[in-house]
Amino acid sequence: MNLRDKLRGLLVRLYARRVEGHLDHAQVPQHIGVIMDGNRRWAKAAGSTTVHGHRVGAEKIEEFLGWCSETDVKNVTLWLLSTDNFDRPKEELVPLLGIIEDVVRTLGADGRWRVHHVGTLDLLPSPMQHTLKEAEEATRHVDGITVNVAIGYGGRQEIADAVRSMLLDAQDKGASLEEIAETVTVDMIGRHLYTGDQPDPDLVIRTSGEQRLSGFMLWQTAHSEYYFCDVFWPAFRKVDFLRALRDYAARHRRYGG
Repeated sequence: MNLRDKLRGLLVRLYARRVEGHLDHAQVPQHIGVIMDGNRRWAKAAGSTTVHGHRVGAEKIEEFLGWCSETDVKNVTLWLLSTDNFDRPKEELVPLLGIIEDVVRTLGADGRWRVHHVGTLDLLPSPMQHTLKEAEEATRHVDGITVNVAIGYGGRQEIADAVRSMLLDAQDKGASLEEIAETVTVDMIGRHLYTGDQPDPDLVIRTSGEQRLSGFMLWQTAHSEYYFCDVFWPAFRKVDFLRALRDYAARHRRYGG
């Protein structure tokens, strides 16, 4: 590393400390959703392989959760694999699934996070299903950040699954179709979502410069604030995270009012 890079790094750290020093923890979002985008483009820009980009992106996760812990965030949803990602070439998808399984295993063994899977479990390979169940069971008692790992996740699929679950639950209680139709409410459907017992995301961060949700938590983000960052996920820094929190704290949330 040359002198210019060292100086730049020092200035970024000093700036991050300044931003953090002015951060009001009372205005920190309680639930942050993250669309971790840009692994492949980061790898291409670095002259490396797609698999390496995914690995470096995976390594960023624990660092990110550490920042969340320092700033009193309570829930984090990490979008690791969408239902659309299953259409990727096998030579990319198979290593990616292995990397994601390693992430889940690491989070489960860390001891600081409570792991919760959101997504369609049946879409995933049996070993990953087993790893997810183990991580959830091992961290059930942990009094730390709830980390939702969105794997095999699609927003439309989640809503369809929630409605199906709601209908089956009502049927089990002996309700007729007419009775179900008369009693359906927004709250009733919401309780059957993958995150039914959690608060909705206050803030959604998407890296890489893309400004769209791509189906991420369509139901839960109706009143969320969004922060789009040009940095690719593997290069996402603490100062980028703090800027997102500062931007969020400066907004006046209206909730449609």
